Amino acid sequence: MKIAIDVASSGFYKDGGYDLDFKKPKSDPAKFITGKELADIYLGYVKKYPIISIEDPFDQDDWGAWGRFTAQGAIQIVGDDLTVANPVRIKTAIEKKPDGWGVMVSHRSGETGTTFIADLVVALGTGQIKTGAPARSETVAKYNAVTPSEALAGTGAYYAGDKWLSAGRQATALQKK
Repeated sequence: MKIAIDVASSGFYKDGGYDLDFKKPKSDPAKFITGKELADIYLGYVKKYPIISIEDPFDQDDWGAWGRFTAQGAIQIVGDDLTVANPVRIKTAIEKKPDGWGVMVSHRSGETGTTFIADLVVALGTGQIKTGAPARSETVAKYNAVTPSEALAGTGAYYAGDKWLSAGRQATALQKK
């Protein structure tokens, strides 16, 4: 078993720092930590647990923290909030981190039970599908559809799985083909 985490750190980024006590209505700004300190916490977890991917480890506008953490190359870093399918943000992210990019197909909140994205993942060979925990029927249906999609697609099509994981600025195995 491997662990992937969606930190959603933009939700606790305040006044240029990260408020780990953000649920408290009047948290103490003197206790906010820097992006570097937050990265050190993540790296400690990565050493201790089988974490292979962290999504949104920093605020979408904390470009320095993103760059420093990604350069360490320990695991896959996912920039969902960082890019949010926004062409301007994607361009900026590419300029600041020009290599090692991959693609993850993701459903959105309130997704239907259709399994189209499972077919899309196999057809495009993206290797990663993000549908959330297998706790509801619409997510389970998508996970269950990956293998049949692979079989129906025919020769050469397959679910790439961890072959599509990047690590920092290191290109994925599929990108090296």
